[in-house]
Amino acid sequence: MITGERENVSNVTVTVEEQNPGIEEQPTRAHIIVVGNAKGGSGKSTTAMHVIVSLLTLGFTVGAIDLDGKQKTLGRYIENRENFIAKKKLDLPMPMLRVIEPSPKKNMDEAQSDERARFVAALQELVYANNFVVVDCPGADSFISKLGHSFADTLLTPMNDSFIDLDLLATVNASNLQIEKPSWYSEMVWEQRKRRALIDQHKIDWVVMRNRLSHTDAHNKRHIEKILAKLAPRISFRPAAGFGERVIFRELFLKGLTMLDLNRKGVGVKMSMSHVAARHELRHLIKALELPGLDEKVENL
Repeated sequence: MITGERENVSNVTVTVEEQNPGIEEQPTRAHIIVVGNAKGGSGKSTTAMHVIVSLLTLGFTVGAIDLDGKQKTLGRYIENRENFIAKKKLDLPMPMLRVIEPSPKKNMDEAQSDERARFVAALQELVYANNFVVVDCPGADSFISKLGHSFADTLLTPMNDSFIDLDLLATVNASNLQIEKPSWYSEMVWEQRKRRALIDQHKIDWVVMRNRLSHTDAHNKRHIEKILAKLAPRISFRPAAGFGERVIFRELFLKGLTMLDLNRKGVGVKMSMSHVAARHELRHLIKALELPGLDEKVENL
């Protein structure tokens, strides 16, 4: 049982269809990808941006929602891209962006109602104008983050390849490395899945992505891989490899670029073997997500 603030979300977990009676008469809606974790610094916004540009590169239309309006990392990333395009006079693919700012209301119920209404309005706008919508959640145990999780068709959870991040998924015995119990975050995801199934019989596909992988074969790396393999069927997620630890990811933020932009005309970044390897990792991640409509298109990344 999830207690405290987490119980509040039970009253607001709704689908886009519930918000608009007669929604079945609307065109087919976008597939919603939620990038979420309960911890900052796991690479959520970088991952979200690379998923967005991957889908744009494959010819899909994409909406982006940044639920962390205070920090606004994804929003700033996309704004940096817009500025870079204008400065260099380039033709790079862009998503439709909406940022949900924290509510100014002092009363908690009123603030949550305000944030919920603005998020759902943004989602309703984007899901019928795009093939995909990517939602970047705050790295915190917050109302808006849990609400964002409840709308996922695909939930992508990046985690650093460390026992600190693993602790957000499950409690692990220090002496024998056995899984003792799922964490509150795993319980929260489970609750959202149950509610979603009751509302529209939809099953949220949960993918846990190991991020910032070291390039050395350390004991720690192998232990985490084994633990995740055991944990995956227990709490129903699919493990996936993410990106290696590379400085280039941090440098790309200021220009709003991704690994897929480096060989585009006019960008002015020289490709290296490290960049080629990173693109290969990205291609594997997009494949692992098993998104609808991609099929063999992923090979074009």
